[in-house]
Parts: sequence; structure tokens; C-alpha cells
Amino acid sequence: MKRALVIQLTRFGDLVQTKRLVLTLQRRGFTVHLCIDRSLEGLARIIYPYCEIHPLIAHGSGIEGQGKDSVLPVNYKVFRQLAEIDFTEVYNLNFSTMNYALSSMFDPARVKGHKRIHGQPMKEAWFELAFRLAAERRNNINLVDYWAALSPDMIPVADVNPAASPGGRGIGVVLAGRESRRSLPYNVLAPLVLSARSVNKNKNIFLLGSKGEREAGKKLLSKFPAAVAENAVNLAGETDWAGLADAVAGLDLLITPDTGTMHLAAHMGVPVLGCFLSSAWCSETGPYGEGHTVLQADVDCSPCIEAQPCYNDMNCLKPFSDPYAARYVVTRNRDHLPKGLSVFESGCDFLGTQFVLAAGNDPTGERRQRLRRFIGCHLGLLDIGEEGPFPDLAEKFYKDKDWITP
Repeated sequence: MKRALVIQLTRFGDLVQTKRLVLTLQRRGFTVHLCIDRSLEGLARIIYPYCEIHPLIAHGSGIEGQGKDSVLPVNYKVFRQLAEIDFTEVYNLNFSTMNYALSSMFDPARVKGHKRIHGQPMKEAWFELAFRLAAERRNNINLVDYWAALSPDMIPVADVNPAASPGGRGIGVVLAGRESRRSLPYNVLAPLVLSARSVNKNKNIFLLGSKGEREAGKKLLSKFPAAVAENAVNLAGETDWAGLADAVAGLDLLITPDTGTMHLAAHMGVPVLGCFLSSAWCSETGPYGEGHTVLQADVDCSPCIEAQPCYNDMNCLKPFSDPYAARYVVTRNRDHLPKGLSVFESGCDFLGTQFVLAAGNDPTGERRQRLRRFIGCHLGLLDIGEEGPFPDLAEKFYKDKDWITP
């Protein structure tokens, strides 16, 4: 029996975005084992029911109520379990201390992604190239495809998530993302939600979020007309993983910033209306598959680096506050789109999910398409004789060490 281990120790959205890699490995005949943070165990069992799940403590101080002393015995047990399994391939997707410790348990020749060789941290050749490509963030590829390309014979993009279509249950609203700068304040969000509701057949609204966002949900409801607020359901802090999946399933639309719940909706084929600003850019982390729409803030400083402070008074938020943004949600008339917003719609191509301009500006669109063809040739998905050559891109993104070292 062939076994593959995928080490994915980051957050909610990243776990969902590992799906194309996992499905590819399964189609190649592997039994897939997933090593994840234990806080996501319930979600992992919903999304990956045919995988073996190995939950350890990668974030926080340990098991709730037991403190730091609980971390070592829990993780040691998981490490021992993994060490006893004969994995043909190991996919280490992140470069945290814990990831490197795990990957160091296995023969480096079997490890793909991030690994240590003779104590030195190393990246797979594909990751080395992808890190360089990421310098052009407006032209970057989707994270789902970045991870999946570690494996040969990626499954077709259309086989990853179902094409999005309304389910008839109403509209879901994700109140906030992990980074506050990437989320819309409730007074900016409210007009967009009301506009979407006005053209949706089912008028139900479901607010989704963590326990800490329940008050934000109440503030959002206060901006709705009384008749609308009375029929909206504030589920913030009320759902476990299974409850969240039930709440998202069958929605007509999910209005959301760049969040894990957005990726869960795409996994289920629920149409997404994404509101992307600050460090969020749709070509990198937009909802995967066909049928999604992103309202993308398009100002000179975007996308920014979320770890750095904003020096521009959140200029990327201002277009969402323009009344014409809500009007566009109703009419989808490009003449109603305010300056500073662009609209992208998701689709599939030879490489994966891409976002195509529907309204606004996309000054790097032509270069992005050229970069996608360059990557397609690099990965063997396209014939370089037909698509290339790309001497300028090769000179920029290939380095001498790519040829000198294995």
C-alpha cells in the first residue's frame, strides 16, 4: 500500500486549500494521511473523510485547561505514530519549526516542499521558483495550485470543487476575517448585504463568525431595517465545525472577506461574493473553482504586507464605502462601479483557478496570462514549443543555482 503524509499545520483556510493536492494523491493511488493542528480536527474529518487524520498541538499553549505541560506528551505520541508508518512520499507545506521537526523524521529524498538536509533548511525547486514568482503578487497563482503542483499529474481543476450555483437557502455573511484590516466595518458591509438581498429570491440572512464577533453581528443588524433584522439569524459563536458546514451548505450566496469560511463555501459549490482589500488579492487566495465573484480593492499600494502598518489611511477601504459599490451589487453594471474597485470572476484554465476581469481595471492582466503560460511550460502542462520561449521571464525567475544544484 502506498501512503503519503501531508503536513499542513496552518489555519482553517489553508487546510481547505490543500484539497487539490490531497485529491491528486488519492487519484495516484495513495492512502493520504493529514497531520494538522488539533483545533481543526473536526473540520478535517468533514472535508477529508477518506484521509487518516493526525492532530497535534501546533498553535496555542496546549489542551484547554491543562496548560503548556500537555503539549509535549500529546505531540510526542503523534510523532511516534507517524515514525512507525512507512510513507512513500511526505509533503511538508509550511516552514514553521514544528513542520521542520516533523519532516526531519523522514528520509529527505521522500520529503517534498520544505525540508532539512544535513541540518540546513531547503525548499523544493518548485517552491524556490514559486517564492520568486510571488514577488509579483497581482500576478501570483492560487495557493491551491501552488501546493498541488508539488505532485505530478495534478487532477483537473474542475474536479476539485463543484461549479458554484445558488442553493436556495438565502445569503450568508461572514462578519470578519482573522486580520481586521482585510474586513469591512459593519457600517460599510450593511449596504452591500442589503443590495445583495434585494435581488435574491430567498430573503433570509445568516451571520457567521466566531464568538468574538457576535457583537459585530448585532451592530450589523442595527443597520438593517427592522423587518430585515427580525428575519436575520446571528450564528456568530453558535456553531462548531459541523454546524458551520451545515450553515454554509445550500446558501445562494456567501458575502465574505478572504476567510476560511469562504474556502469552505467554494468547497461546497456555494457562490462567493468576496470583498478583498488590504493584503488580500484574488489571484493568490480567491475562492477556488468556477462561479465566484471578487470585489477587489485596486489602489496603488495594494496588495500590501499585512505584517506592516498601513501608512495610507486605509485607502483600499474607501471604494467599498462609496454608495455606488452597493449599487453595482444590484445592477452589475460596470458604469456603476466606483473608482478603486475592480471586479473579477473565477474560472478554470490549464493551470488551475484564475480570475478574469469583469469590470474596472486590470493593468497587469496581460502579464499575468503570460506568467501562467510560463508556469504551465515549467510544470509540463503546456508545450514550450507552442507557447514559448519566454527568455525575459526565464532570465528573471531562473537562477544559476537551479542548474548547479540538484
